[in-house]
Amino acid sequence: MSLTSKIDFAVVFSVKHANPNGDPLNGNRPRTTMDGRGEISDVCLKRKIRNRLMDFGETIFVQSDDKNVDSYRSLKDRADACLAFKNEKDKDKAAAAACKEWFDVRAFGQVFAFKGANQAKGDGVSIGIRGPVSIHPAMSIDPIFVNEMQITKSVNSVTGEKKSSDTMGTKNTVDFGIYVTYGSINCQLAEKTGFSDEDAEKIKQSLITLFENDCSSARPEGSMEVLKVIWWKHNCASGQYSSAKVHRSLVVRKKAGVEIGSDIDDYEITLNELEGLTPEIIDGL
Repeated sequence: MSLTSKIDFAVVFSVKHANPNGDPLNGNRPRTTMDGRGEISDVCLKRKIRNRLMDFGETIFVQSDDKNVDSYRSLKDRADACLAFKNEKDKDKAAAAACKEWFDVRAFGQVFAFKGANQAKGDGVSIGIRGPVSIHPAMSIDPIFVNEMQITKSVNSVTGEKKSSDTMGTKNTVDFGIYVTYGSINCQLAEKTGFSDEDAEKIKQSLITLFENDCSSARPEGSMEVLKVIWWKHNCASGQYSSAKVHRSLVVRKKAGVEIGSDIDDYEITLNELEGLTPEIIDGL
């Protein structure tokens, strides 16, 4: 059974001495907007959600190289290995098979555009699937300060290599920031992909534990923390309010008298009441 009610959600989280999402076109510095606020792309957030779903045992189509749990080295190989998808001549039935096989396909959608991926459907014919789960880029509440640290490498990379002078490098981190991202789950699209209430619950659990098993040199354990997940479940498929109005009801701001926020206690999280729509508010683990 597909999703019964529209869902909106928001995630409030903190970043401290970490690089939450580096910009490859800017020396891998943390992403920032023109006004200096921190930014994390929706693609980055979806990657973390996919990783958490994999930790829960779900089958994921778009796997990263460092979290590959099968033997397939490309999306085409993984798609070809699903015979229900590969051998289906009808595009709609092939899309349904993909949604049934892979959680992230029925959640986020996917474009299958591999040339010759399925000769039965015609060489080069693509299949586009729109997923019901949409998520915004995360933005920091205030402008962030990016700390730039010079680092060195003083060890040879290859055995027998002549000892060279130390190699210089740069490591960039956000001193501190509170970020917020928003998202929605659409019932009409959920019906097309077979996304269910049980699937929505798994998305919620992945958001609550978003940064579990996500540590790296750029994001040390504990440097990123989910503070609150706000989960609005409407009482109908079309929703009682627009997603924009629901998302706007969440207010995150510095407490009175705080000039520069440097800790989670410097901020307050409040919700403006929407008649007939009471959200579930969950603390991060």
